[in-house]
Amino acid sequence: MTTENRNMIVAIVLSMVVLIAWQYFSGIPQMEAQRQTQQQAAQQAAESGAPAAPGAPGTTAPGPATSLAKAMTREEALARTPRVAIDTPSVTGSVSLRGGRIDDLSLKGYRETVQPNSPIIVLLSPSGGPNPFYAEFGWVAASGSNVKLPAPDALWTAPEGAKLTADTPLVLSYDNGEGQVFRRTLSIDANYMFHVVDEVENNGGAAISLHPFALVSRHGTPHTLGYYILHEGLIGVTSEGGLHEIKYSAIAEKKTETFTSTGGWLGITDKYWAATVIPDSQEKVQARFSAAQNGNDLTYQTDFLGDAVTVEPGAKATRDGRLFAGAKVVRLVDGYQTQYNIDRFDRLIDWGWFYFITKPLFVVIDWIYHLVGNFGIAILAVTVLIKGVFFPLANKSYASMAKMKAVQPEIQSLRERYGDDRVKLQQEMMEIYKKEKINPIAGCLPILIQIPVFFALYKVLFVTIEMRHAPFFGWIKDLSAPDPTTLFNLFGVIPWDPSQVPVIGHFLMLGVWPIIMGCTMWAQMKLNPAPPDPTQKMIFDWMPLVFTFMLASFASGLVIYWAWNNTLSVLQQSVIMRRNGVKVELWDNLKSTLRLGRKKAKAG
Repeated sequence: MTTENRNMIVAIVLSMVVLIAWQYFSGIPQMEAQRQTQQQAAQQAAESGAPAAPGAPGTTAPGPATSLAKAMTREEALARTPRVAIDTPSVTGSVSLRGGRIDDLSLKGYRETVQPNSPIIVLLSPSGGPNPFYAEFGWVAASGSNVKLPAPDALWTAPEGAKLTADTPLVLSYDNGEGQVFRRTLSIDANYMFHVVDEVENNGGAAISLHPFALVSRHGTPHTLGYYILHEGLIGVTSEGGLHEIKYSAIAEKKTETFTSTGGWLGITDKYWAATVIPDSQEKVQARFSAAQNGNDLTYQTDFLGDAVTVEPGAKATRDGRLFAGAKVVRLVDGYQTQYNIDRFDRLIDWGWFYFITKPLFVVIDWIYHLVGNFGIAILAVTVLIKGVFFPLANKSYASMAKMKAVQPEIQSLRERYGDDRVKLQQEMMEIYKKEKINPIAGCLPILIQIPVFFALYKVLFVTIEMRHAPFFGWIKDLSAPDPTTLFNLFGVIPWDPSQVPVIGHFLMLGVWPIIMGCTMWAQMKLNPAPPDPTQKMIFDWMPLVFTFMLASFASGLVIYWAWNNTLSVLQQSVIMRRNGVKVELWDNLKSTLRLGRKKAKAG
């Protein structure tokens, strides 16, 4: 096997290994229905009890719930407590007057499926119903203080006819009957950021000492997609520990993690949605990630506890915090980071280790999208831009490959002359390469260049909500999902779902775009002369088919990118080969393949 062919084979095999490993560890963004089970699955959950006892060495935020409640529907759970409605252009829901919790929130702009009449996404839900998930703000008594605080089940009062909108805040109040009056003012912008101001007025005869807190709690372990490249679970940024991404299983085993921080944020995230509490950027807090047993389930919680505030008789004290609860839209998350000086809030979106590639790639795609109005077209345009950026390198690579083809007669002559003397053969070949200024590994570069871009685009399509349910043309209604058609039911002509076939059903979902991608890859392979070695030839012949099936379950946007990239590569390589006086073998190889197919058919 010659050096140039060996290097090419190694590069191709390595790229296949990387892609297969990527598929194994990350999984493929399968049917959106998997994600919906998180919203649909009913779990018995708990109703919060009293705050946890102060823990050594100091006070802690209220702990996870421990008292069980009778399971009920979400509607029943909402109906059992008095509520004040939330209604903005982006969200709808309610605030529970029992505890003053934000525990009912749905996102108007997002639906469970691509069908326009499917239910809107439910993010936050109350205790007692399925999948409790809520945020809570308040005060905890400092160690040694016996002030009566509003408990999680305390009934707050609101003005008659109150409603929380983007223009009208909501003011709740609670009188403990012992001289202290608590007020909570909630406001929300037109999107997903709540501002919560807690005030305590001390009309008693002695000073009181309190700690402000905020928490996000989720009862029961939710269904997760389980992909290696996607974080789902507890998340936050602290000045002490940096970015924290803690899986449900990890915190369930460890039970609790605490960090001191100035500012920061913490919460619980799904693939596209999140709820996080955010103290003031200058406030010193104790941040905690925890899990506690709650009957047969676990309750997960992130919370922060501020420094103690002493309120003298006749005085008032206030503390404010924020709650982000909604869709992880890139421009909103970035905007909130800048507007409120939230440390690394953009990491709420899981850009991954290749942040420096992935996020800029999304920014370019999103910018083009706002010009053309279609993310699929934006992906095609970005592919052209990427080709342009790497054109000088690819040009040298293809030019070197063309020179290698030009010296093939000399190489063949050397093989015949030296036979099995491989050492002498390699020496003479290297002399030819040196004389003609040929880089034997140049052919690997176009493949290696594609891999990081491929991974970055995969990540963009997988984690950004902008790509969710983004249509292309025709049957592609969601660029973040696999091509929904399949060859094995004649692209919908036969009323049969091949994916239901046990074991192999996943591999039978071979859509139109994966087939187009396979054809373009096959054409790119056929652009080069067939390798003389039978093993090499077999690898080249089977590779397009293997990739076709492997990429069939990837996001359709990624497959479209790959097919378009292959097409551009074929055009680019053909032009460069002609400029270097090398015959383009594409059509000859295609004719040879067809003739071989006919001979086999006749022989059969």
